[in-house]
Amino acid sequence: MEKQAVNIVHPDLASSGGILETKRIGDLAQENGIAMAMHMAGSPISALANVHCAAATENFLVLENHSVDHPQWNQLVTGLPTPLIQDGYVQVPEKPGLGFDDVNEEVARQYLNPRNPVYFDQPTDEWDKDWSWDRLWS
Repeated sequence: MEKQAVNIVHPDLASSGGILETKRIGDLAQENGIAMAMHMAGSPISALANVHCAAATENFLVLENHSVDHPQWNQLVTGLPTPLIQDGYVQVPEKPGLGFDDVNEEVARQYLNPRNPVYFDQPTDEWDKDWSWDRLWS
């Protein structure tokens, strides 16, 4: 970006480090006169995280999205307008958190991997002894 080797950055928030890291990517791009188009091909939860990041980033250009072609995409969470994307736009929710009420477990369970049908209510004891010590940004 500092060498002007790109015209537009295109991070995917779900794989570029989350909301904060994607915001930092956008801010660095802005400092160098580069726009940010965001890639998003995930759930409505991921879409809302992207929407919040985009709203907080001055050089945001567009949020790429493919997921709404799935007929039950909007029903994976509750408490959102239906459809979430209206006339090409998403309103930034004003509710706490990302802006949805809850995960629609009945719909979500329909899309579990049949080879490994694990849902979020399974124990995660293997993580009890791992600690994060990320001092890169703090």
